Amino acid sequence: MKKITMFEMPDDDERGVSPVIGVILMVAITVILAAVIASFVLGFGDQVSQNVQAGADISETDDGSVTATWISEGNADHLNVSVSDDSNVAFDESSITGYAEIQQVGNTATLTTDGDSPPYDVTVTVTAVGSGGSRTVVAQEEVSVGSS
Repeated sequence: MKKITMFEMPDDDERGVSPVIGVILMVAITVILAAVIASFVLGFGDQVSQNVQAGADISETDDGSVTATWISEGNADHLNVSVSDDSNVAFDESSITGYAEIQQVGNTATLTTDGDSPPYDVTVTVTAVGSGGSRTVVAQEEVSVGSS
C-alpha cells in the first residue's frame, strides 16, 4: 500500500486536463473579442443593408381604373409603381409608360386604359425605395384595368 503525503506531486497518469482546456478557452475568448472589436472599428455593421418597409394598397375602382396608394411610410423614401404589360395601360400622372413614382404618404398613382377598351389583366407591383437606393417589393397584385 502506497502512502501519499500532503505535498507529493501526482504521477503523470493522475493529472487532469484542466490546464489544456483552460488555455483553449482563453484563446477562443481572445479570438471572439478580437473579431467583435474589429467589426465595430472597421464598420462592418454599417454595411448590412436593411429591407425597406412601407405600406401600399392596390385597388380596383368602379370606373375600371386601378389605384396604388401609399398608406404607411415605414423607412421608405418613395414608392415606384410598375405594371407588367404597359402596351394598353398607362398611369395618369406619369409621362413614362408603365411606371409611376409616389413621393408622399397618402398620394396615389392611377392606372387607366385609353377610352372604352376591353379590360386588360395586368400585374401591378409597388416597390419601396430607401434613401440609400435599396429596394423591396411591398405589394403586388393581378388586376383588371378598363371598362367591362
